[in-house]
Amino acid sequence: MKIGKAALCLTGAALMVGSSPALAQDANRAVTVVLAETVDVVEPCMAARQDVGRVISENVNEMLIEFDYVNGGLKPRLATEWNQIDEDTWEFKLREGVKWHDGAPFTAQDVQFTIERNKNADLSCETGGKYFGGTEFTFETPDDNTILITTNPPQPILPLLMTVMPVQSAATTPAGEFDRKPVGTGPYVFTDWQIGQSITVERNPDYWGEAPQVEKATYLFRSDSAVAAAMVEAGEADIVPAIALQDANNPETDFSYPNSETTSLRIDTRIAPTDDRRIREAMNLAIDREAMIGTLFPADAQIATHLVVPTTIGYNPDVPVWPYDPDRARELVEEARADGVPVDTQIRIIGRNGQYPNATETMEAMMAMMQDVGLNVKLDMYDVSVWNNYFVSPYVADSGPTLTQSQHDNATGDPVFTAFVKYASTGAHSMVTDPEVDEMIAKATEATGDERTKLWQELFTKVNTDIIADIPMFHMVGFTRVSPRLDFKPTIATNSELQLSQIGFK
Repeated sequence: MKIGKAALCLTGAALMVGSSPALAQDANRAVTVVLAETVDVVEPCMAARQDVGRVISENVNEMLIEFDYVNGGLKPRLATEWNQIDEDTWEFKLREGVKWHDGAPFTAQDVQFTIERNKNADLSCETGGKYFGGTEFTFETPDDNTILITTNPPQPILPLLMTVMPVQSAATTPAGEFDRKPVGTGPYVFTDWQIGQSITVERNPDYWGEAPQVEKATYLFRSDSAVAAAMVEAGEADIVPAIALQDANNPETDFSYPNSETTSLRIDTRIAPTDDRRIREAMNLAIDREAMIGTLFPADAQIATHLVVPTTIGYNPDVPVWPYDPDRARELVEEARADGVPVDTQIRIIGRNGQYPNATETMEAMMAMMQDVGLNVKLDMYDVSVWNNYFVSPYVADSGPTLTQSQHDNATGDPVFTAFVKYASTGAHSMVTDPEVDEMIAKATEATGDERTKLWQELFTKVNTDIIADIPMFHMVGFTRVSPRLDFKPTIATNSELQLSQIGFK
């Protein structure tokens, strides 16, 4: 079934997509997963969004290469080997004998189609905008199981980039329309979507790899963390990937993990009064981050200075933490006022319901802190489908100055997954327009080794101290509740993907 993106918001009817394999199933081998946000799209090129990725990534649609979140490094998935031919070109050998869920063979043409789809500006794919921005691709497919990918500029980490792109069939819904019936090569077939209520996937009987233990998974949506956690306790659900700090109260079922996410507010640097650096500095000084630790955020959350975690190459430990200094913040606001900056203009916080536990309470606290230093700040909380229009370009027109709630995931360890999308002039999430920043990103993207680390450190210094493009908050710790009947522990990947094949039964 095909449907345009606009129509996604117009229908509330349940949609049955696909037919499940006619297999006898063991109810004890079925699991129920409870997500905090209602999944409003199931398009694989949107899997960089955590709500989509937890359902689709490596379950329905697989990556060419898999990142090993436990041991580090890269593992073969749909590609069995890869080699750099020259500075610009990589060769990928594809796994033979793999079939799509509709029975068609997986070939190099599907890989080319997927990259071109992710780069299609009309579709506004999250994965393409977030990871492939600023890179142009050309292809050679000498046979069905070989593809040569040439990039401009050169991408020395192209195999790493392939770990974040779910591969789609070339027979997928045409460009300009999101897929409503994803067909993959993965261990699970997408079988049912009750819009706003549930999603169901079932084990693929013809999967090329080892058969997973879980036979069926149903995804439900509950925004209240306490309700979701109680469902596991009552035996109504098996996994809640993200519960709030206050609900993680059972050591037998609740697991904490560093989830690679960094929370922040993105500042609109294009329009007054937030186009004035003094106002951006004042907003950072107004936030009492220490007071939020152990209350709204876990005690072992780490105050952030970057949008990448300290284990990422190029992280600059010399970028200082913003102190809590409301008196200096008030001085900066008054200095700006004296120079004619319209500091009384309303600034809107664009929040996202359920983006992380206690998200609304955090936005309310930050609003109050900025109001306390003399800024006119208003909070608007939206579901992801509306919030996304403010977060991803082209942005909502005439929205006034905004601070957009953000949670950025960079689990794979290189700033290329952060820098372009967040700070380049044409980045899909960027509100920075600075030719010097663009040049710094381009140079760092092409560099290798110590030079790459040095150039990324210089970039993060500029955007976080000179420009002040964000209000960085915390490197997050997640809590997952898991039924005692399952053999599963969350990893750093759990925030962005939840591989059902990694779940066993006790």
